[in-house]
Amino acid sequence: MSTLLSIFVTVITLGTILGCFALLWWCLKDKMGVEEGKPMGHTFDGIAEINNPLPKWWSYLFIILIVVSLIYLIAYPGLGNFKGLLGWQSSNQDVRSLSDSKAATAAAREQGLAVQYDREQAKADALYGAKFRELTYEADGKTYKAIEQIANDPNALKVGQRLFLQNCAQCHGSDARGGKGFPNLTDGEWLWGGQPEQIKTTIMNGRQGIMAPWGDVLGKDGVKEAAAYVLSLSGRTVNPIQAKKGEARFATICAACHGPDGKGNPMLGAPDLTNNSWLYGSSRQTVEETITYGRHGVMPAWHEVLGEDKVHLLASYVYSLSH
Repeated sequence: MSTLLSIFVTVITLGTILGCFALLWWCLKDKMGVEEGKPMGHTFDGIAEINNPLPKWWSYLFIILIVVSLIYLIAYPGLGNFKGLLGWQSSNQDVRSLSDSKAATAAAREQGLAVQYDREQAKADALYGAKFRELTYEADGKTYKAIEQIANDPNALKVGQRLFLQNCAQCHGSDARGGKGFPNLTDGEWLWGGQPEQIKTTIMNGRQGIMAPWGDVLGKDGVKEAAAYVLSLSGRTVNPIQAKKGEARFATICAACHGPDGKGNPMLGAPDLTNNSWLYGSSRQTVEETITYGRHGVMPAWHEVLGEDKVHLLASYVYSLSH
């Protein structure tokens, strides 16, 4: 405890005890100007008020409690950093030791779970690893089968579907049709490319799609103009004057990623703005929000979790969804 906090605690504690004593002392004084036991001159409903002092047993008990409190504070820790005359200490001296103990227990538990997980993983690999290799490798056992080839193997797709449901359905849905912020994997639109190796790379290494915020640069009117032009690229009916102004803004700011024709760039994960596939929603308000505040989408890497054999099989299943 810091010196300032120690002083604060000491002053508050002793001040409270002394304040109680002062209040009791004040209440024991007869300030009514009437002899004890005599009427005060106030009556109500036939009941007369008598000048009676505080009960002595109550006053003595109060004094005893004050004295006991002072003795306790002198003998044991309680006044800031004062250790007490008896030098007594608890088994857990401070919060840090308790925190360290809990952290050590949690670390041991996590380590035990990790060991158990590795053991179960090794057991599963020994049991099913040969089947995964059979589905993903050529006869030589060294070369991966082409993803297009595996995508035409019903048995491989059943295993790939189970991998998808276990690891991917939380974001992309059990039907792989995605949701707001999570791509639909069953159509032909791909932010990072829909070729077999591109899909595998996405699953293996993950992706980070960043749309920079342009609200401060464009201003409120500029955002509306840019949104109008973007919506017009997919055939939406918009204000032609706004769209014309937005076209110039698009060429200056947006074309660097989305291309001068707005068809996107898979190398950057920049979406095609000329179709009707909208990752975060196609309403005018949503498009304006995207331009104003930007977006940051993260696809985690699964290489270390699944291993390349399973990723290869999973990529084949995902490829099959849109082919």
